[in-house]
Amino acid sequence: MTPEVPAVLMQLAQIVARNAAPGVPEGERASDLGLTTALLGVAAEIWDSAAQNLVEENRALRALLDEPGADEDFRISALKAVNDVLRAKLIAAHVAAEQAGDTARQDAIWAELVASTERRKLSTSLV
Repeated sequence: MTPEVPAVLMQLAQIVARNAAPGVPEGERASDLGLTTALLGVAAEIWDSAAQNLVEENRALRALLDEPGADEDFRISALKAVNDVLRAKLIAAHVAAEQAGDTARQDAIWAELVASTERRKLSTSLV
């Protein structure tokens, strides 16, 4: 998720704290708390699936890039760091495939990017 869940939670904590103060207009309080409720629901769904999505994506990217290895540290921060490295390699592979005119490789890369997007869809997604 961009922004990352911890940053969103910190912002939501600030909104809740601000709305706990006396004198906040009711309309503003209702709007802020409604938004907070919605964002907490989204954050919960993303947080629940984040590790699984990253493990699946790292596995798929390694296969696509013919990279050995497997995830050993399942903390989201560690999985994300590995994912960032693999995605950088995927960009380089995509550039090389385009320059070489390797449409089969380009198609395989695009297929994984589509699959990655599908993995991250929220239950409330309209598309």
